[in-house]
Amino acid sequence: QVQLVESGGGLVQAGDSLRLSCAASGRTFSIYAVGWFRQAPGKEREFVASIWWYGGGTNIAESVKGRFTISKNNAQNTVYLQMNSLKPEDTAVYYCATGSGSTRYREYGTWGQGTQVTVSS
Repeated sequence: QVQLVESGGGLVQAGDSLRLSCAASGRTFSIYAVGWFRQAPGKEREFVASIWWYGGGTNIAESVKGRFTISKNNAQNTVYLQMNSLKPEDTAVYYCATGSGSTRYREYGTWGQGTQVTVSS
């Protein structure tokens, strides 16, 4: 089993930056890819970014491309989501999850508890 814990969320103003962390523990050798998703109230869970655990390839959603980057530190079993030029529409609960690396949340099996990001205008 893998356990995931997100951190780094908070309340910021439009244009600010935040870096989210996703710390993995347990059977981390079994991880194939880690994805970040977000969910705003009343909306479906939305893919943000993913990274392959061993290869390092990444996939970024068009809605955040150019503003968000995903990276990892395998030695620390941590995946990061760097979010720059934040907008109010980025407000959501952000989750990390292990899975296929695709954009489809149903292809991810283990999820963290989520971290709230609120961007004020």
